[in-house]
Amino acid sequence: MDDIPPYPPIDPTTFDLIVIGTGLPESIIAAAASTASKSVLHLDPNPFYGSHFSSLPLADLPSFLSSHSTSPSPPRSPSSDDPNEFSLLEFATRPLYSSIDISTFSPNLLDQHSRKFNLDVAGPRVFFCADKSIELLLRTGTNQYMEFKSVDATFVGDNKGNLWSVPDSRAAIFKDKSLGLVEKNKLMRFFKLVQGHLAGEQDVKISEEDLQSPFVDFLNKMGLPPKIKSFILYAIAMADYDQEDTGACRDLLKTKDGIDQLALYNASIGRFQNASGAFLYPIYGQGELSQAFCRRAAVKGCLYVLRMPVTALLVDKDTGCYKGVRLASGQDIFSQKLILDPTFKVTLPLGSSPPLPLKEKLPFFSLKDDKGKIARGICITKTSLKPDISNFLVVYPPRSLFPEQVTSIRLLQIASNLGVCLPGMFVLYISALCNDDDQGKNLIHAVMNTLLTVPLDSESNAAVQSETAEIGSAVQDETSESSSGGPSDSGEEKPTLLWSALYSQELTLGQVDFICSTPMPDGKLNYNDLIDTTFKIFQEIYPEEEFFPETSLENPEGDGDASPET
Repeated sequence: MDDIPPYPPIDPTTFDLIVIGTGLPESIIAAAASTASKSVLHLDPNPFYGSHFSSLPLADLPSFLSSHSTSPSPPRSPSSDDPNEFSLLEFATRPLYSSIDISTFSPNLLDQHSRKFNLDVAGPRVFFCADKSIELLLRTGTNQYMEFKSVDATFVGDNKGNLWSVPDSRAAIFKDKSLGLVEKNKLMRFFKLVQGHLAGEQDVKISEEDLQSPFVDFLNKMGLPPKIKSFILYAIAMADYDQEDTGACRDLLKTKDGIDQLALYNASIGRFQNASGAFLYPIYGQGELSQAFCRRAAVKGCLYVLRMPVTALLVDKDTGCYKGVRLASGQDIFSQKLILDPTFKVTLPLGSSPPLPLKEKLPFFSLKDDKGKIARGICITKTSLKPDISNFLVVYPPRSLFPEQVTSIRLLQIASNLGVCLPGMFVLYISALCNDDDQGKNLIHAVMNTLLTVPLDSESNAAVQSETAEIGSAVQDETSESSSGGPSDSGEEKPTLLWSALYSQELTLGQVDFICSTPMPDGKLNYNDLIDTTFKIFQEIYPEEEFFPETSLENPEGDGDASPET
């Protein structure tokens, strides 16, 4: 409470909607509600936008993770001596990150240049050029608040450190030297079949029986060799789990869904003039997306207050219904609807006996059980994993690194030309779905050990610090040569790790009830599922309102104005 700045009272004190947290789902809902002429108060206890979807300076990331990794103390009994007709239910925070491991092999990097890094909390993430997030940005005009660059290429990795280019187009297939003539012909025939099916050509229509069958069975039916199947399943269709083990696979991809994913990938290639591949990445990091929707909401009248924790829920003593919230400043604010960041929960206090109406509704105020975990890793290096490419995606299919690997592992390398790190450095984001912290760390470490040199002693640490000092002296001269990645080391020498953060994140579900909670970042590469969940939450709380109607656009912009390049 002592850390809370002395804010003046908020006026008015009654809103249609209060949103707590500025993560992506909350920011989209705030913008949609404001566009629908609802009065919205958007609060965040943090001094920055984005919450679990933010991009943070290097020094701030560990403290953010740690602050969300501790178990909350049991809430106190609901206060009933309030002079009004409300009971106070204190908010509790739930631990959303665990097994946090921060390693610094160059202290000068942290001390001198921390603010020159923008690290995604929920990486790796990209935008497909034709996915729902890009369509939403264009339809709402929010793209005017962001700039993008193209992710140059996609690779599939193996346990020997090889990175194989993914032949995702006709031109790429012809150029690929790792494929034989027979493999190229089979892949070309497969892509031609898929394109004909999507175009509605009757003579090449895929049968309904095949569409409902497992995608891996359909690929086997097409006679595709294992290497090509792996490319299609995990680097284009982006399957999460081992599709070959159909009995144990948690998420078996149907052919229809696989074809839809191929269609998205195909539509993304070449959509924008300056994008060479299927993916885009926002300049300054993924946190820009939440900020863009917050700016959109503010234009429509949404009121923003950062650094303002919310301490308690106001509940009607007689009915147990939600009425409002109490701020850390002591002020009570009322609203008809409430959206909660997944950080917060309200539980039945231990040893208390609240009024019956309140007791009946308390279970609905708590977050639903999570649905697993995702392991994430962030690494900073001096050199690129590929000497001639700065920004690219790498996919490690199941069992490509070790036999017990049952999920795909994804890695995204981003260079300084996207405003996320010092010139001449690179940020690697790694993620994999997992059952527990140990399994997750094994998956992330398997990639790091395959691709990077990890310093182990003081001598190697001194070498790293010397290299970093050279980079620091070059920061003043941010030339195009440095931002393109600079010269690469000859031979097969691995990049040296300068700094890393490894952690596990809970995967929570969104909830719609007396109060609504939004989901945590999921394990997908793009935002499609999160946008679908956000849309459903908005529909539930405002069933009569349209989700960003076309008439709401003040400056509608077409694809030509939404260039991914600056």
